[in-house]
Amino acid sequence: MTVTRVLTGITTSGIPHLGNYVGAIRPTVAASRMPGTRNFYFLADMHALIKVQDPAKVQRSTLEIAASWLACGLEPDNDRVWFYRQSDVPEIAELTWLLTCVAGKGILNRAHAYKAAVDKNRAEGEDDDFGITAGLFMYPVLMAADILIFNAHKVPVGRDQIQHIEMARDFAQRFNHLYGDHLVLPEAAVEEHVATLPGLDGRKMSKSYDNTIPLFCSREQLKKLIFSIVTDSRAPGEAKDTEGSALFQLYQAFASAEETAAMRAAFADGIGWGDAKQMLFERIDSELSPMRERYNALMAQPEKIEAMLREGAAAARERHGLPLMRRLREAVGFRDLSKMPRILEVKASLLAGRAFVTEDGVPPKQPSIKQYRDSDGRFYFKLVDGSDRILLQSLSFENPKEAGNWVSKMKNDGHSSLALINNLIEPIDQTLENQIFVALDEIREIEIRRIEKKNS
Repeated sequence: MTVTRVLTGITTSGIPHLGNYVGAIRPTVAASRMPGTRNFYFLADMHALIKVQDPAKVQRSTLEIAASWLACGLEPDNDRVWFYRQSDVPEIAELTWLLTCVAGKGILNRAHAYKAAVDKNRAEGEDDDFGITAGLFMYPVLMAADILIFNAHKVPVGRDQIQHIEMARDFAQRFNHLYGDHLVLPEAAVEEHVATLPGLDGRKMSKSYDNTIPLFCSREQLKKLIFSIVTDSRAPGEAKDTEGSALFQLYQAFASAEETAAMRAAFADGIGWGDAKQMLFERIDSELSPMRERYNALMAQPEKIEAMLREGAAAARERHGLPLMRRLREAVGFRDLSKMPRILEVKASLLAGRAFVTEDGVPPKQPSIKQYRDSDGRFYFKLVDGSDRILLQSLSFENPKEAGNWVSKMKNDGHSSLALINNLIEPIDQTLENQIFVALDEIREIEIRRIEKKNS
């Protein structure tokens, strides 16, 4: 069954507040449980180095953010939900260089963060590139590698991040144009209805305004902060407006529809601000209390988080990153020199219109892709060599048309199709990888000759 790969990058700076939880963490954790998806969540510690040069702060922030997401219910299983640290996947850095070699500088010049830094320098009378590192300039390429290394289909982002997804698509298109169809073009899953919470002063909850409520502060601190929320001077017994009320908006973000309706009625009946704040405190604390306990337990066991992140990175690499990078290395020419003569000879023979002949003068049987229906009633395809040895086996499909579409894709694209069918096949025996490459390219060349002969 075709699945959708969804990738989410997590900034490793600061402790999350209630606004982060309601607007990002809670809905994203819920989305990780959706059927038909493969979900990648990474801690962007390599990106953090662009702004933070304090090693202890990078380490501490990574721990706090990892513990926060796990405490909020993220459940890595290394089968459909991977949770890992960016720096533990070296293939990201390698892919960054491959993409750097196809990325247009003109496009990077237009990146929002770089342009904003240049504009700031100009406004202050400085040289355009004063204080701007190559890391800031190349940030979009690293972000593209984050996405493309696992061939993500969807990347949930806010509108301010759409440009980065468009740039990732551009780099992938350029790479595919030069080296074959290896990289999936990702799509931005724009979060149109991201919940934004008001802070203590009624403005948007933000660290820059110093008006936040930390997600995992103590129960006592949570109560103190909630009781400091700015309200108007209306006394108990006077009807109060829910529109524009920071207190009501916060309550609504945590309450059920029935609870929200009851609070709305209480506002109309003139509930006292102290009573309303007590209700808000109790409602928020009831949701956060078990998560706070999990967070504190996780923070007391950093070795547990470390092991989990390393395991997630290893599983994601083995299942997705390493197979793709092997194909990309092959595509750009980082190849096993001992294997190239046969590939070239096969292609040269087919282009000349004759069968490839081995050293003993016997033309080998041609590889083929076989589509079939098994005893379970579902449909499959397999790649076999000339002696019918299985080189590649698909997972099951509900209908023959879907399986046939992928068979056609393999025949048309040769070994570059492996990047697209990675999640549709059983794990490849790495000792057979070169034979699979040769077989698929041989089938592709045969298909090309067949079509040319048919049209001639």
